Amino acid sequence: MAKKRPHTKAKRAQLTDEEIPVVGAREPCPCGSGRRYKACHGRAAAHAITELVQRPFESLPGECDWVALRELVPAATAALTLREGLPEDVPSVTLATVLPMAWPALRRDDGSVLLGLQNDTASGDISRDLADTLQRALEAEPGSPVQGRRAPADGPRLQDLLDLSAPFEPVVHSGFEFWVPDADNATPEVAASLERANAAAIPTVRLQGVQAAYWCQTPEKNHLRWVMPHAEEQLLDALARLHAAGGSSLGEGTRLVGSFRAHGLTVPVWDLPTGVGAEDVEKPAAEFAERLAGALAADAPLTAEERRARGGLTNRQVTLS
Repeated sequence: MAKKRPHTKAKRAQLTDEEIPVVGAREPCPCGSGRRYKACHGRAAAHAITELVQRPFESLPGECDWVALRELVPAATAALTLREGLPEDVPSVTLATVLPMAWPALRRDDGSVLLGLQNDTASGDISRDLADTLQRALEAEPGSPVQGRRAPADGPRLQDLLDLSAPFEPVVHSGFEFWVPDADNATPEVAASLERANAAAIPTVRLQGVQAAYWCQTPEKNHLRWVMPHAEEQLLDALARLHAAGGSSLGEGTRLVGSFRAHGLTVPVWDLPTGVGAEDVEKPAAEFAERLAGALAADAPLTAEERRARGGLTNRQVTLS
């Protein structure tokens, strides 16, 4: 009888961490450890996905407006300036709240780039995901959209790609015609997406006298939503002081009703009567900004009435992100 040959395991080539591909969570890890991917090299990847950057737009010019365009404004654009300048075949890069079919980015026929802001992202760092999408859009073929993906954990962020000395100046639009230079010649898919988006857009106006304050019109009442850069606890104290003193409104019939949390910043919200337009709140908003500056500078402990006002504001706070 022939002898059984001793069983030997073939040696697997050793892979570096950089060479390990992403596989299904329950599949064997490609490194050869014998463990499932989720219990081996997938642990670091999962941590990178779930780790949330609380203020993804921090240090970008116009951080408050970035938050507003991400969460509050239906249709808006803003020109972006790259730190290293534009490639020769890219005439411009423009940030847009939304793109047709929810594309993350679009390289137009003329080579210009539109970068969508209101998209689901694969990681906890919106800035890194957007930077990855932007880089791929700059290299895409003209006339093609850019699909989403999980950005490399060590990839650049917007803060690395954009010129931080350039101003950030959003332009709010009444609709999404900025998607296509010639809407009459849009593809049926884009035309249908444009029609749906225009039908759903809430009329919105950015105030001129203060930063990152946006008036919007809804069927029931109008609102002012104002993204503020101040530390949350300090801002809530200041708002409570003004509310207790009767100084938190923006005029007759208006009311501070609460606030959002969005991307590390606080967004106070006022209800406005239906007949109050954006131009009607320009002066009251500027006057409120002066009152708020004084309240922010106060350092005395809150009174009992101010604490009650603060509790009411806190109870009506909603987290968007």
